[in-house]
Amino acid sequence: MESQEREHIPLLTPYKMGNFQLCHRIVLTPMSRFRSYNSLPQSHAILYYSQRATDGGFLIAEATAISPAAQGFRDVPGIWSKEHIDAWRPIVDAVHAKGGIFFCQLWHPGRASDQTGFEPNTGSSPVSSTDRACSFVESDGEVLFEFPTPQRLKAEEIIVIVDDFRVAARNAMEAGFDGVEIHGANGYLIDQFLKDQVNDRTDEYGGSLEKRCRFALEVVEIVANEIGGERVGIRLSPFSNHMDSVDSNPEALGVFMAKSLNKYGILYCHMVESRTEVTEEKSECLVPMRQAFNGTFIAAGGYERRNGNDAIAQERADLIGYGRLFLANPDLPRRFELDARLNKYKRETFYTSDPAVGYSDYPFLEMPD
Repeated sequence: MESQEREHIPLLTPYKMGNFQLCHRIVLTPMSRFRSYNSLPQSHAILYYSQRATDGGFLIAEATAISPAAQGFRDVPGIWSKEHIDAWRPIVDAVHAKGGIFFCQLWHPGRASDQTGFEPNTGSSPVSSTDRACSFVESDGEVLFEFPTPQRLKAEEIIVIVDDFRVAARNAMEAGFDGVEIHGANGYLIDQFLKDQVNDRTDEYGGSLEKRCRFALEVVEIVANEIGGERVGIRLSPFSNHMDSVDSNPEALGVFMAKSLNKYGILYCHMVESRTEVTEEKSECLVPMRQAFNGTFIAAGGYERRNGNDAIAQERADLIGYGRLFLANPDLPRRFELDARLNKYKRETFYTSDPAVGYSDYPFLEMPD
């Protein structure tokens, strides 16, 4: 009876993602947690991720810095050294013990970096496609933070960062991850090259759509060659204006990237809608990208149970990513199955350094005996 009931809930139907058999279509999306002290993942992350792991569930770890210069913020995790590999292993093992599939998100923040605020000893300023600074703005227009002015990357420096992604991908595999997601969204470094309102270059990495996408596709190619395209995904947000990263024609950007990714045979494309409420019209805006991409298509951005089910049922996406709802409800797939009440997330504890509060202390459903 229970399996029959699950069949009537699109989010809870099985799905074959490449070589990975998923038991449901609810994905834990990457969320920066700022609890990896001195860039090292901590033991409390074992509980956090294993709480949200299910047999055949797909989890993507928080944004993970590919190099010392890519730290960006205090207490984000890294994956550039053996010490990081060893720190991630027990966390990955805990997810695997629950039957979960676990990918590591590889991240370089570019100009959206507060390096000067915590002095990671990189000896340099933030870098970007441009030398113009950006800011962090809330949805109500309040400017929360002004980032320092970045240095415009030279072509030879870009090549070094591309290789940093390759090394990080190899390290993630050594830590036991099942694959990696390249962070190309949300106003961070790759997105700063993609968006025409940020990228003001006149060299081979700027100007035309093809040239603005060159850096992203070089990263995809080198990572896919290193660990296999069947273990690689990418996160993109063409419609987002996060960190002042805006494009004048986001649909053209999204479709071009989706088509271009097919050349490398990667596993999935994780497309983020804008942070405003998901509506029917907004969900439709991703359809051209879904149609252009040959692999698994993940949609994320403000989804709830109802519109997530609708997106799967109407084949607008293969999987749906959940962030804040999954944070506040570690048993989210079970709650969706029962259509149970959801815990409310606590915004004020999103980015604190406490190893439990706002992290692993959200309650599970109390099941009857």
